[in-house]
Amino acid sequence: MNRVAGVLNVALVGCGHISGQYLASMERLTNVRLVSVSDVNDAAAQRVAGEQGVPVRSWTHVLKDDDVDVVLNLTPPQEHARLTVEALEAGKHVYLEKPFAVSLAEADEMLEAAERTGRRIGSAPDTVLGTGIQTARWMIDQGKIGQPVAATAFMMSPGHEGWHPNPGFYYLNGGGPLLDMGVYYLTALVTMLGPITQVMGMGSRARMQRVVPDGAPRAGETLPVEVDTHITANLRHASGALSTLIVSFDTVASRLPKIEVYGTEASMSVPDPNRFSGVVSVARRDDSEFVHVGEKAGYLDAGRGFGLSDLARAILDGTGHRQSAALGYHVNEVMIRVLESADHRRAVHVQSTCERPVAVPLSETVVA
Repeated sequence: MNRVAGVLNVALVGCGHISGQYLASMERLTNVRLVSVSDVNDAAAQRVAGEQGVPVRSWTHVLKDDDVDVVLNLTPPQEHARLTVEALEAGKHVYLEKPFAVSLAEADEMLEAAERTGRRIGSAPDTVLGTGIQTARWMIDQGKIGQPVAATAFMMSPGHEGWHPNPGFYYLNGGGPLLDMGVYYLTALVTMLGPITQVMGMGSRARMQRVVPDGAPRAGETLPVEVDTHITANLRHASGALSTLIVSFDTVASRLPKIEVYGTEASMSVPDPNRFSGVVSVARRDDSEFVHVGEKAGYLDAGRGFGLSDLARAILDGTGHRQSAALGYHVNEVMIRVLESADHRRAVHVQSTCERPVAVPLSETVVA
């Protein structure tokens, strides 16, 4: 295989729904290139391989291929740890979809493997690298809202079975609204307000089984529910700020905002952290009307895969990458501690911490 200077070779494992968004972005990213695809579903792998003009490879072949620099792990959460550790031990760096892992034991195993092998892990979500969350962070860092005091974050949804082609895993261990969607909100909160030290959570599930509605890809199927599908959490940041999070797969509709941050001098409305862009607006003490803030920071026209490109940049430069293992692990632990708190009905301390990722200047390309 011919190598290209300044470009890392990427093997995709997991050709499911989300892979299309990554592959669309990779066409625009100059420091990564797709060299193969893998999936236990051969039809899915063949389809993606045909679209991308690359071969289908077995997982064993990928591990033995010295030309593969990075494994892009887009498999279901239950497979993240095993495949990530195997890739690291084969000398590959790994960028994986959220959530980082389904248990602290698996997350620990992944970190230990990365340290032992000297290879890196990068972790989604990379939506925080776009102009929406980065502009909100810029406003905080520049003191535009004063000292951050608190934040609220809401993800209210009826669930994914109405549209997703394979929704069952969302309701199994490793799924649920917190690990699936809360990770976007928590990563945004940590990016803006810093690490979290203590949590208190409560959870419920409206149904023990869910029936896929008419008109959906899997209409009529019954899905077992193994996880809580409505979760609330109070979070204490190391900075002293307090955040409130609600995530739900049990709500028909909602008018709640996505995220708001409250400072001593102003309140700020923050766009959907599952998107890379969106309107940031601020209401100040002298004018309670929210006023739109223009884009101040972040990657313009970003998409899923910019975190992968940032990992590649860091590997090539020998510097740090923004969507680091430490950040992914910390957010993952926060979610698991929330679930632990809900189970034990008490506040729980978060043992890990992380640095806020390096801010992203307003840019069209991936930069240090």
